[in-house]
Amino acid sequence: MAEDREEVLREAAGKMKKAVSVNREDLSSIRSGRASPSLLNRISVEYYGSQVPLNQVANMSVPEPRLLVIAPYDPNSVAAIEKALQASDLGIMPSNDGQVVRLAFPQLTEDRRKELIKLAHTRAEEGRIAVRGVRRHAKQDLERMKKDGSLSQDEERAAENRLQKLTDENVAEVDANLKHKEEELSEV
Repeated sequence: MAEDREEVLREAAGKMKKAVSVNREDLSSIRSGRASPSLLNRISVEYYGSQVPLNQVANMSVPEPRLLVIAPYDPNSVAAIEKALQASDLGIMPSNDGQVVRLAFPQLTEDRRKELIKLAHTRAEEGRIAVRGVRRHAKQDLERMKKDGSLSQDEERAAENRLQKLTDENVAEVDANLKHKEEELSEV
């Protein structure tokens, strides 16, 4: 029944990688001092009566480090895009010329930098919690297999050690992503 043990570990590794990936996206959506299309990943626009991700209704470009230009595929959606950006938590007022929407990113103040670093720490902790949750579920599966007799105590211990190693690697990756975001936010 080693296949079952391996399957539990493979499944846990996949779920942990997914949790780290989602966490990386969360961290990238935190605004730093420069413009980036990834900041708009969570923004949805009301488009013909339904909520649609912004990247599906417009092309985004960064012509200058502090300027993000959003060019809608349908010029009639400029007002809806502007409204969605105003309602978002970006804290930046969009401007439009009827064809494109521009977001000018101001220099971050020291207080705002500290708030964003604190937010990054919170999001990183959510990522660590997600990874540990995957470990907990995998460990429960291993314990259930041991109770069923399909896994010896030594096999369970070896699998738990591998599971812990996987957890440590993924938590380290979350920490590395956080460190990178902190450096990005600390740049003046």
